[in-house]
Amino acid sequence: MEWLVWVGAALAGIGLVIIGYCIGSAVRIRKANLPDIEARAKLQKIVIFNMLALLISAIGLGAVVMGVLLT
Repeated sequence: MEWLVWVGAALAGIGLVIIGYCIGSAVRIRKANLPDIEARAKLQKIVIFNMLALLISAIGLGAVVMGVLLT
């Protein structure tokens, strides 16, 4: 079950990269001084990606735990 640990670590890493992208995008939107309505619309789109990234990371960490427990 060593492969499960590596797959889980890869998924967790991918999730962290996407979370970093979301943070960078949110900071750029905040610094752009957009009108409130435009900024909220763009931030709401980022929230979707952020939640997906958290799901991917959680699945990856679960896979790592299962791989460690099964070995």
